[in-house]
Amino acid sequence: MKREAIILDARAQWRLYVLNHILAGEISAAEAASQLRLSIRSVRRLLARYGVRDGVASLVHGNVGRPPVNRLDRATRDRLVELALTTYAGVNRAHLADLLAEREGIVVSARSVRRILGEAGLPAVRTRRPRGHRSRRERMSQAGLLVQVDGSRHDWLEGRGPWLTLVGGIDDATGVVTGAIFREQEDAAGYLEVLTQTALGHGLPVGLYSDRHGIFWKGRQTVPTLAEQFAGRRSTTQFGRALEAAGIAWVAARSPQAKGRVERLWGTLQDRLTSELRLAGAASLEEANRLLAGYLPRHNERFAVPAREAEVAWRPLDRPAETLFCFRHARRLAGDGTLTLEGRSLMVVGRRSGRPGSRSVIVQHRLDGSLWVELDGVFLPLTAAPERPIVLRAAPTPSRAPLPPPQDHPWRRYPAVRPR
Repeated sequence: MKREAIILDARAQWRLYVLNHILAGEISAAEAASQLRLSIRSVRRLLARYGVRDGVASLVHGNVGRPPVNRLDRATRDRLVELALTTYAGVNRAHLADLLAEREGIVVSARSVRRILGEAGLPAVRTRRPRGHRSRRERMSQAGLLVQVDGSRHDWLEGRGPWLTLVGGIDDATGVVTGAIFREQEDAAGYLEVLTQTALGHGLPVGLYSDRHGIFWKGRQTVPTLAEQFAGRRSTTQFGRALEAAGIAWVAARSPQAKGRVERLWGTLQDRLTSELRLAGAASLEEANRLLAGYLPRHNERFAVPAREAEVAWRPLDRPAETLFCFRHARRLAGDGTLTLEGRSLMVVGRRSGRPGSRSVIVQHRLDGSLWVELDGVFLPLTAAPERPIVLRAAPTPSRAPLPPPQDHPWRRYPAVRPR
């Protein structure tokens, strides 16, 4: 007679052990229910099946050996492996699951993607290393209390174009990327553009958190300059003047780990965004920025978290954003409405006759390249001043010999002093 082998897992073996103690009269059904974490009714039902009807086979789960009802069919699994090897080669597993749902209509979890590709013998694209132990800082309680900004220099186009710098900002409370733009270098114009996107999309933040790049401060000086002593204040950078105009506080980080929120953002974007740029075939700065504008909403929907407090701290804009986030230059406006900037003579357009004489003004060099000046609460554009008219000068008169002094001139009262 051929015996049938029955394989029991750890849970079934534990149930068999407890049920045998019940049949031996060593424990009660109530004690067995406490050990098995079941109700007394379930224990009695197991005992009836085990002792009378099915024996040890009753302890094996009924789904053992059956394929799961939600298992992907073979054609879909083969299609998934093919896409991972061709179209989406180099994309990490979690990102691949998102792209399959968005573009291919294959809805499968990231965990299933890892399992299917692992069974197919495909190694993981990214390996995670254990993080160093650091004291954690809690997120801000309200959205808009603090925005972390930074720039990431990276081969975003993977050799298809030049190296670019991604300048961006992330809200500390929610993880929402409030603004980002690709630039050729990390510069003040990029950070001003990020603040413009943040102000237009969300509002003005209470504070800004960044490193100690020269864009944000001029360095620690022990002795202020003569101009700073006369002004009674330390001079700031162009970006610092924009923060002062918008009423945004600046907080300096003392290490890259201090602004870990934005540093971890770069790790995610250098993985996901680089893959998106590769799939789109982006090879220039303009193409990268166009794709970035469409990627950010999907990124925020995927990774943003709710703040601890529902009330937001964003402040509304009380004036146009382009008048706040721009470059400012102090100049002297002449009585004829002209001034000089970077060696060019400029003239105010649409200026009404005002007070005579010159006065101090602030010239705004906006991000679109236009030049403006504020006069009596009104912003007026600047344009190139016309050339000065040619002045015809009269011919110079010939010089005459000096006339001798008269006889009663004081010079003649004293004898001539002759050298010895």
